[in-house]
Amino acid sequence: MILSDRDIKKALKSGRIKVDPKPNYKTQLGSCSLDLHLGNKFRVFKNSSYPYIDLKGPLDTDKIMEEVVVKGDRPFIMQPGDFALVTTVENLELADDLLGRIEGRSSLGRLGIIVHGTASIFDPGWRGKPTMELGNLGVMPIALYPGMRICAFTFEEVSSPVDVPYYKKKNNKYAGQKSPLASKLTQEVRKHKK
Repeated sequence: MILSDRDIKKALKSGRIKVDPKPNYKTQLGSCSLDLHLGNKFRVFKNSSYPYIDLKGPLDTDKIMEEVVVKGDRPFIMQPGDFALVTTVENLELADDLLGRIEGRSSLGRLGIIVHGTASIFDPGWRGKPTMELGNLGVMPIALYPGMRICAFTFEEVSSPVDVPYYKKKNNKYAGQKSPLASKLTQEVRKHKK
């Protein structure tokens, strides 16, 4: 069951959902979602330095990306076809019986900006700054400003608290992240290679 605005407020008050800094209900709370803001640390590919990504190769995916920090009132310009990882300003924590789903905002989608390619679910027990997979599918460059509302989170109750919340999973890759982390898929592929 997806939480309504009323239930999101109850979950925030009880601590089942923790958002820091505390959300402004007037500007961030929708009927069944909570908007979060664009952070200022972006991770982008060094596509002119490497010919391709080989998940079984020796190159760590973190080395083919670099962090770009946008300061002050400057924008991050997304050219058509660009891709970047970026976190929200907010830190998010979910109880062991709630999952979160990240979605784009319609107003940005109408310009061609997507906020996730595939990773829309944040497992029960998630803790950290959510990372978005920003893409510009449009035909015009778009200036995105850190601090602007960028995505909407919905929250769903699972049938019971999970046995192993995300932060306790032995092989979790992104728990507690504070900045956008590159894909850690090469770790999985290399393990299966042996």
